[in-house]
Amino acid sequence: MKELLRELCDAAASFHARGYAFGSTGNLSIRCGEQIWISPTGASLRNLSPEALACIDADGRSLNGNRPSKEYPFHLAAYRAAGGRANAIVHLHSTHAVALSCLESLDPLEPLPVFTPYYLMRVAPLAVIDYYTPGSNELAAAIGRAATEHDCLLLRNHGMVCLGRTLAEAADRSEELEETARLYFLLRGERVRFLTPGERDQILRAFPRR
Repeated sequence: MKELLRELCDAAASFHARGYAFGSTGNLSIRCGEQIWISPTGASLRNLSPEALACIDADGRSLNGNRPSKEYPFHLAAYRAAGGRANAIVHLHSTHAVALSCLESLDPLEPLPVFTPYYLMRVAPLAVIDYYTPGSNELAAAIGRAATEHDCLLLRNHGMVCLGRTLAEAADRSEELEETARLYFLLRGERVRFLTPGERDQILRAFPRR
């Protein structure tokens, strides 16, 4: 358990150091049996310690006295919906993903073009969630509905949520999503080659999502 909690804190610090999180934004969690460990409310991801993490049960009851992030309801909803597909969740307000989420022209069916095989392998299909107040039951319900079929979600005017069987998998997905959003803005207005439908099918056959 100590190793997993340290891994969560190290991942959080890495996100902050690389500019994926600012101030006290973003939150991470892991699920260990009936316990869910989540970053505490109002805390920066820069310098979390295992002792500061909040521990709650599947109903949101506190198990160690530390106050969880106000976003804990959507973590619980996502874990319930995803079942064994999710033992870790990364939620970030990274710059390019947030910028993408604010575009009025965003296509909810394909919010990002398929530039690379890695977006298909780690992110797609990307769900787009309508805007709801952070920490609200409405946001939690919307994320729960989407998490039944999606591992990566883009929250309108808010940020990203990525699920994984492990924290490393959830982190990989969040990094790939942010990088693809960054490519999208770098390449806007340029003539771009996208993966063809046939190339997409080859990738999905060669690297099926578990």
